Amino acid sequence: MNYTLNVESPLLCGKIISNMSMYMPGATAVGITFDGGVVFASEKRIAFGNFLVSKTTKKTFPITPKVGATCAGLVADMQILTLQIAALAKIRKMELKRDVPPNTVAKMMSNMMYERRYFPLLTQVIVGGVVDKPIMYTLDPLGSVLPDEFAAVGTGAEMALGVLDPQFKPNMTKDEAVDLAKRAVRAAALRDSASGDGIDILVITKDGTEEYSEDIK
Repeated sequence: MNYTLNVESPLLCGKIISNMSMYMPGATAVGITFDGGVVFASEKRIAFGNFLVSKTTKKTFPITPKVGATCAGLVADMQILTLQIAALAKIRKMELKRDVPPNTVAKMMSNMMYERRYFPLLTQVIVGGVVDKPIMYTLDPLGSVLPDEFAAVGTGAEMALGVLDPQFKPNMTKDEAVDLAKRAVRAAALRDSASGDGIDILVITKDGTEEYSEDIK
């Protein structure tokens, strides 16, 4: 299908994303703020329709020592987005001579995604971190930036939010936030056929990042 690209049209962008969404694999990724940091968790499965492509795909990404992200969507798009933003964040840090805050990283992602709105990066992103205080944002494929205390994206997001909504509370401890994130991803994996095969966890505090994996039990 051919599109004329000389008119900025939200409807056109919506049509492009709708036509390309059939090629997006399923996923579940969640992010939670807690007292002193943020935690990201995602499952490892990549499935296109009825075909299980991979059981070991990593969807959590450190951007800087104080900022990270988790994504759902096309793996190539999420990988190139995080690699480019990580490189830009290093350059920005050298210019500022201080840590790049999460809102700056989120804005850089938003700018890159909006510039490609006619041929969008087919990925939903949760990005967050801690410089002065823990903060988190959700971005759609067109670059909308939505701040929140917790979020879930992907085909299993509805099931994950069913766990997060009633059980999230402000200023949780690190252990409470990690446990809630794992339970949210497990709940999605039980009902979403495109999610499963283990959990990757990324924890970011003022002291740095911590990454590890667990089986879904």
